[in-house]
Amino acid sequence: MRITELFQRGEFVVTAEVGPPKGFHIEHLIEEANTYLKDRVHAVNVTDNQSSVMRLGSLATCKVLKDQGHNSIFQITCRDRNRIALQSDILSAALLGIDNLLLLTGDYTTFGDNPQAKPVFDLDSVSLLHTVKRLEEGFDLAGNPLDGEPPKFAKGAVVSPCSDSVDIQLAKMEQKVKAGAEYFQTQGVYEPEKFIQFMEKAKQFGVPVQLGIIIPKNVGMCRYMNANVAGVHVPDEMIAELQQDKEKTKAGITGVEISARIIRECKDYCQGVHIMALGWESKVPDILDLAGIAPVSK
Repeated sequence: MRITELFQRGEFVVTAEVGPPKGFHIEHLIEEANTYLKDRVHAVNVTDNQSSVMRLGSLATCKVLKDQGHNSIFQITCRDRNRIALQSDILSAALLGIDNLLLLTGDYTTFGDNPQAKPVFDLDSVSLLHTVKRLEEGFDLAGNPLDGEPPKFAKGAVVSPCSDSVDIQLAKMEQKVKAGAEYFQTQGVYEPEKFIQFMEKAKQFGVPVQLGIIIPKNVGMCRYMNANVAGVHVPDEMIAELQQDKEKTKAGITGVEISARIIRECKDYCQGVHIMALGWESKVPDILDLAGIAPVSK
């Protein structure tokens, strides 16, 4: 099911992110998804060589999850493919019945474990959105007609509401909406006030936005994000909260409490939540329960 249909019905759409393994043995990922995500999220977003680290492909993982009864979101970046390969993979997704996309430019290769790899970036996230829109109209990017009925997708994009450059983020968001974006997932939010202020301005675009939650595991992780992840800032008082009870933080309880609190403070200003658990998928049900978000209806 395209998640845009859920937004149109007025549902608060819950998604979670999983990262494929560095290998092809996927049993653990499937077990975690079946145990902790099924009946709690509307769709599972599969990362595409996240942080430029080589892993099992997003499309193959989406298909396996779909076969297990999950609604998959195919995350696709421009870093590793030219426009021919991007269009081919998008059509392959349609063939496999995967009709949710999250379209990204992608991290530069020097961030990952193969820094000598040649980046492609033939397209960026905006032109990739336009490309999908053209495929839906029955043509490839060169103007050649597709055979048969064209595909139809829920086209997603990302935005960083807590960036220091709010006007730039709003301008990028507007570009993506004009290119065909139908929903947004945000970068991780730790400053609810900034998020709410951003959403007051972003509502002009009339496109649903999912609040991005990255579970804060420990102080080191938060300080790393503050230094290295654009658009993310963990406030000092939140870091102090993680420092207060080290055993509680180690058990994940503090991270769950912080995540749920952010959702509670922001959920009246957005149309859903996207949880980036980074290996803590087992914490997703606890976060949703504490945030007052019920299991999804089928």
